[in-house]
Amino acid sequence: MNFHTLAEKLKDACVRYEETHNFTCDVCGREVFENERVCAACRECLPVNIAPVCPRCGRKVGENGLCLDCKAKIPVVGKARSCFLHEGEAARLVVRFKRGQKYLFRTLCDFLQPLVGREFPEADAVTFVPMTEKAEKARGYNQSRLLAEELSRRTGLEFLAPAVKQRETEAQKFLGRAERAENLKGCFHVRERKAVRGRRILIVDDTLTTGATSDELASVLLRAGAATVFLVTVTSVPKKDPFGKKE
Repeated sequence: MNFHTLAEKLKDACVRYEETHNFTCDVCGREVFENERVCAACRECLPVNIAPVCPRCGRKVGENGLCLDCKAKIPVVGKARSCFLHEGEAARLVVRFKRGQKYLFRTLCDFLQPLVGREFPEADAVTFVPMTEKAEKARGYNQSRLLAEELSRRTGLEFLAPAVKQRETEAQKFLGRAERAENLKGCFHVRERKAVRGRRILIVDDTLTTGATSDELASVLLRAGAATVFLVTVTSVPKKDPFGKKE
């Protein structure tokens, strides 16, 4: 056995060990004893995004029915769902994941996997939101891709990487919905049209804010021939007044 083969075997063994062994809760840091990534107490504190939710964008709403945003402009994404509201420990987990704690992709997929099985049984492939080469190099990884790859491995859905981000876009943090949509217009391109033709594709991302990013990506996938496009995220930003302000 040469050195390269031995190194690969050791790397695979380390990955398998990390997949099956966990000693502290990824939320509170307390010791755990059943290899769980989040302890029972912290699971109880996570803000689960339970019904009623908007049937289209999946955001938390106060009563059954489409939220005001979806009534005003139906999203391109056929259906979106999220595990948690973007607040409290759930929001902090996502921020930590995006700011360098790469290992959290397994923890987040522990929550995403059952949601995908329950809400998207018709999906036959998963993909991610691409970043420019410069942005990915600066961060060190694409967090959306890590989630999609892990979900593909766990669920058996085919992993697709057909799209690229062609240009840098202005930071979205302080932009409204219309401004975000304009900012993202034309930034994604599908290189592998044959790979998406006729497919029911699930986009995986960390957070649903306004939906502008997923809608722009969904648009180019549909133009390339995808049958339908869905979205699943770890968190979604709830609307304060999903049906408009009351008189």
